[in-house]
Amino acid sequence: MNGFFQWLTDFNSGINNFVWNNGLYLLLGVGLITTLLTKVFQVSHIGHWFKETLGSMFHKSVSGHTKNKSISQFQALCTALAATIGVGNIAGVAAAITGGGPGAVFWMWIAAFLGMMTNYSENVLGIYYRRKNADGEWSGGAMYYLDEGLGSFKGCKYIGKILAILFSIFCILASFGIGNMGQVNKIVTNFTSAFRIDALNSWILYSDITMYHLIIGVLLVILGGLIIIGGLKRIANFAEKVVPFMVVAFVLGSLVIIIVNAKNVLPALSAIFTSAFSPKAVWGGVAGVTVKEIVTQGCKRGVFSNEAGLGSSVMVHSSSNVKEPVRQGMWGIFEVFADTMVVCTMTALVVLTSGVIDLQTGMLAAGTEGDATLVAKAFETVFGGFGPKFISIALFLFAFTTVLGWSHYGSKAVEYLAGTKAVKVYKVIFVAMIISGALLTSSLAWDISDTFNGLMMIPNLIGVVCLSGTVRKITKNYLDRKLRGKDIKPMLSIIPEIQEEQEKLAE
Repeated sequence: MNGFFQWLTDFNSGINNFVWNNGLYLLLGVGLITTLLTKVFQVSHIGHWFKETLGSMFHKSVSGHTKNKSISQFQALCTALAATIGVGNIAGVAAAITGGGPGAVFWMWIAAFLGMMTNYSENVLGIYYRRKNADGEWSGGAMYYLDEGLGSFKGCKYIGKILAILFSIFCILASFGIGNMGQVNKIVTNFTSAFRIDALNSWILYSDITMYHLIIGVLLVILGGLIIIGGLKRIANFAEKVVPFMVVAFVLGSLVIIIVNAKNVLPALSAIFTSAFSPKAVWGGVAGVTVKEIVTQGCKRGVFSNEAGLGSSVMVHSSSNVKEPVRQGMWGIFEVFADTMVVCTMTALVVLTSGVIDLQTGMLAAGTEGDATLVAKAFETVFGGFGPKFISIALFLFAFTTVLGWSHYGSKAVEYLAGTKAVKVYKVIFVAMIISGALLTSSLAWDISDTFNGLMMIPNLIGVVCLSGTVRKITKNYLDRKLRGKDIKPMLSIIPEIQEEQEKLAE
């Protein structure tokens, strides 16, 4: 068993290094292109997108439940946030700091700032190219705008189709990685540490995997199956109840720690900005870390957290009852803002102000075993023994809802490749695979998730950058109509029948 895992680790490491060494520049480049083409929409129209997202949260057209097979815009946001606010917001931020130093947080912010418009573009294209499937549900995602968007360019018909197929395959693999194994692994690791049962912890199955891990894994399989098999409506109903609660609870807990350690906030922020470009030679050991490693850690963990550039959340955003592509695109901006600029920043400040890591050397406090327990230790400094238990519960909610959200993403990829009937088979396999996350070693589950992220990201970003001109036209059309009062035909769908239907509903 150990020999197999070693082979798997080495094989994955080779692919991971290749994908991320090349994909990182594409990720930042596409974010910059979409930001410039939309004239820095996330800043120039910040008041408008806040009004249309957070400001309209309680409007019936946004949060009211739908009677058809679509979901509300608020449910779409919560389901997307359920899939994005997960392990990456807790263990991922800690991993970025331990691996790249405080400066990694700066690059996480940069990736998120540019990622806002990447996510916006994905969602605009997702709504514009979506269609109804055989069951009457909306189906959208990168596979559709790659196939019919990029594929409509002269000489690109087969290129678009091939990239759509590759994206779908990588999405299915990613659903088992970032959306399943990585999340479940952190749930089990933190739960068995925070709520110890010595009789089960001492029952070793192999390596550091115990009977406790197996039992928790089986329970998660049962719980996941009850929700996932019920489809998107059941997932969305669960997400809209859990996500707002878990985000508010975590942010409030983090604020308490930051306020208690207020004197350390300025040194923490100073460390973030100064080490983003000038890494300390002693950080992480004698060799230290390079600027490239800092950038890679920040961007990689940022993508793991907010998923901007993966083309994942667009699959649930496309299922909403929205009519305007730009309106759903603005929810994409808010999604990245809430995930990284709020939740991840809270986690970073908790870690950097609480004293669990030395800002000069990167040395961890006694009793801290890497990123898995770093945030729990930080909460323990203020909340005592309840701190690790709170983080374990928060991580369970964050990670489990991510599993639910990603089950939908994988379902849509399977639907594109093999039709709606194959989705039922996929869901059964997905639920059964939950157990593997509980039984894999932590580092391997995390590394596999990183690899699948990168593989999924590349075809999607190719599609987004090639169709960025379409995004610009749709954005200009929306702004001309909504803010400049021009009487022009809206751009709602590439499919004439859907365009006509949506125009009538918008009247």
